[in-house]
Amino acid sequence: MDASVRQPRRATHFSGLTAPVFHRILDRVDAGLVDGAIEATLPDGTHRLLGGRSDGPVAIVRVHRWRALWRLVSAGSIGWYEGWEAGDWSSPDLVPIFDLFMRNRAALGDTARAKRGAKLAARVLHAFRRNDRRGARRNIAAHYDLGNDFYREWLDETLTYSSAIVAHADEPLATAQQRKLDAILARTGAKPGDQILEIGCGWGSFAATAARSGVKVHALTLSTEQRDHVVARALPGVSVGLTDYRDVTGTYDAVASIEMVEAVGREYWPAYLQTIARVLKPGGRAALQYITIADDVFDAYAGSVDFIQRYVFPGGLLLSESRFRRIAEASGLEWRDRHAFGLDYAETLRQWRDRFDAAASEGRLPPRFDARFQRLWRFYLMYCEGGFRGGGIDVAQVTLVNR
Repeated sequence: MDASVRQPRRATHFSGLTAPVFHRILDRVDAGLVDGAIEATLPDGTHRLLGGRSDGPVAIVRVHRWRALWRLVSAGSIGWYEGWEAGDWSSPDLVPIFDLFMRNRAALGDTARAKRGAKLAARVLHAFRRNDRRGARRNIAAHYDLGNDFYREWLDETLTYSSAIVAHADEPLATAQQRKLDAILARTGAKPGDQILEIGCGWGSFAATAARSGVKVHALTLSTEQRDHVVARALPGVSVGLTDYRDVTGTYDAVASIEMVEAVGREYWPAYLQTIARVLKPGGRAALQYITIADDVFDAYAGSVDFIQRYVFPGGLLLSESRFRRIAEASGLEWRDRHAFGLDYAETLRQWRDRFDAAASEGRLPPRFDARFQRLWRFYLMYCEGGFRGGGIDVAQVTLVNR
């Protein structure tokens, strides 16, 4: 018998020996799916329903190689992405999968989280991505300096890379983004002639909103691409500096910071909040928009490295709102008027993905971003959307008043 015949038999024999091990993994996933279901097709061609005991999203998953499950249980979201990229598993829509993982996080426990060996290796690598001054500049560049020519092809015309506040799914994304920007400006209470410090200015959409109201803005960023874009806009009353928030000086009537604190890191939350308290005039207001992860999984999340930290946004960390709030209040900042709108972020991400797919299919993305990079970003956008739909991740605005 020649080798071309013998090899499939060895592979089949190996699969037969290992399949029971992987079915036990599936048993754990099945037990953890309190809401929703996964309709799975397995490498041997059989089908299995996981969950399905109560309402919720239904994900369709085809497991092409058993090692997809090993990657999941040993390396968590990093392994699940690497298995998807390697073709170990596939799905016509990834969003319900991530929705299910987040929605059922308590019952699933550590089933889909990295285990000790993978966790330790990832943490060692991540230790080199600390958000000290040098590291913060490097981490921001890795994500935001991919190029203005990249982001402008799939963000809306305001170039706003944060959650919109959505009135209905059919409205233009730029309209929903402007609603968010107006809400942040209103929270600051700034009047014509006042000066706002913006910590993390993106491509200048908030600065432009404030400038139209006669408010002056000093904008901070660590991204050279963003700085150059804001400078080129020549917005009246707006200055921009390539400056770390820890190095800012002066006193301001108000502060705005939109989804920048996720780039700060837990170790530096006190420095970030103390900076706001230091530069804000007595009675002045800071308007923040921030992304949180549920407290019931924060310790496990913060003690590991997830797919986004490894592949998309080095140095990033979502907030534990309870912990962050305690630090804010200890810094002399009164916490007021929190408003959460997580499903609006899910809709924002869906629209970004539609726009990203259109840009990719039409060949409008810069040629330096190959097919693998494009797949990575589609996975990223769906991973985030599923997290918000599953409810374990949220976005909110809050007003901090300097007592």
